[in-house]
Amino acid sequence: MNAIVAIEQYLASAKPAQLEDLKQWLRIPSVSADPSRKGDVAKAAHWVFDRLSELGLETELIPTQTHPLVLASTPPVPGKPVVLVYGHYDVQPPDPLDQWITPPFEPDVRDGNIYARGATDDKGQVLTHIQSLAAWIKSGQQLPLQIKFLIEGEEEVGSEALSEYLKEHSAKLACDVIVISDNSQYAKGQPAITYGLRGIAYFEVWAHGPKQDLHSGVFGGSVTNPGIALARLLASLHDANGEVQLPGFYDSVVPLKDSERAGWAALKFEDERLAKQLGVSELAGEAGYSTLERRWARPTCDVHGLMGGYQGEGSKTIIPARVGAKVSFRLVPNQDPAVVAGQFQQFVANFKQPGIRFEVKDLHGGPGVVMDPDSPFMKAGERAVTSAFGKSPVLMREGGSIPIVADMVRRTGAAVLLLGWGLDDDNAHSPNEKFCVDDYYRGIQASAYLWHELSQVTQ
Repeated sequence: MNAIVAIEQYLASAKPAQLEDLKQWLRIPSVSADPSRKGDVAKAAHWVFDRLSELGLETELIPTQTHPLVLASTPPVPGKPVVLVYGHYDVQPPDPLDQWITPPFEPDVRDGNIYARGATDDKGQVLTHIQSLAAWIKSGQQLPLQIKFLIEGEEEVGSEALSEYLKEHSAKLACDVIVISDNSQYAKGQPAITYGLRGIAYFEVWAHGPKQDLHSGVFGGSVTNPGIALARLLASLHDANGEVQLPGFYDSVVPLKDSERAGWAALKFEDERLAKQLGVSELAGEAGYSTLERRWARPTCDVHGLMGGYQGEGSKTIIPARVGAKVSFRLVPNQDPAVVAGQFQQFVANFKQPGIRFEVKDLHGGPGVVMDPDSPFMKAGERAVTSAFGKSPVLMREGGSIPIVADMVRRTGAAVLLLGWGLDDDNAHSPNEKFCVDDYYRGIQASAYLWHELSQVTQ
């Protein structure tokens, strides 16, 4: 354990440099969904490529049709597990800009947090693993196992390039366990290990009406308004009990185990606290399930955006020619995104409105995953997190999606270890995204311990 002592001493002195590294990366507006930011996305890839190269790793910058992949590796350690660290350097669009207290790409430290787009999703979290590796190397310690890094630039838009790469090059990613930090703790002061992720199926749906916008005074009452038709369609996606109405949607859903429901109930989650945090008067969702069950392990449907019609100041009395919505379904394990896509297409095709043509565009999808909470890799993670955070982690599932994870598991056969350092109020995908600075440092420390703990796992 002398190595751990040396690493701890290094980490205690490295905090200012570690924070500055994070600020540098956060200043790069690597918004993968915005074609005008392609150069910035590439700049973010080069930034992490340079950091890994400087540590002496064998590092590749792999071009794709969209944004490059960064692949790096330390030397093999015979007889020890191989770890693959997965993360992403792309970020969500920062809109709406007027709701940010400080500019989204000018990192600001206040009240113990660092505020910027990508702070917690996922630059800050993936950087903890790079910083922990740096601690082993710069403190002169022998790394006890091989670590590979795979960091992509389009997780926020579906990971198509990585999916294609996996088809031909999965052997280069061969590993025993995939380590991912792109999620959160259970609560402030209560670390967690996540053993399940929901999947996703994401669409645009458009309602097409007249060939052009019409004067609502002259033509109103004689044609179906596409906005009203679309509103009816969207409202019909749920019934009064909050259940999704696609035929067959729940057919492959695996019921929750009684032990899981009891374990989550023991966490004593407070609906009132979450409602206050979110600024709503009360919570809602599928009848018969608790809030944690709805968020972590039940499939859902949500509308994310509405497009069309007049959006400017003042009034303009038109019947819009077409309107659209962005809609997604969060999926639980055993639900196939392709099957759900077919169900949604059929649901829309069966929804008839006079004079309206509906169109569905399938944007992207990925299945959910559930891991064995009793695996030796999970136990190693528990020990590492406990050492760094001073408290044993609870086991939880995550309502969000990392679509590529199931594909990586299928192609590598590896276990997955989801170690989130963020918090559920970090505003990922929202204005004023943040990451607790102390949790950034604790994440680095936990990651440094993790390499030792995983090296003790026998296959």
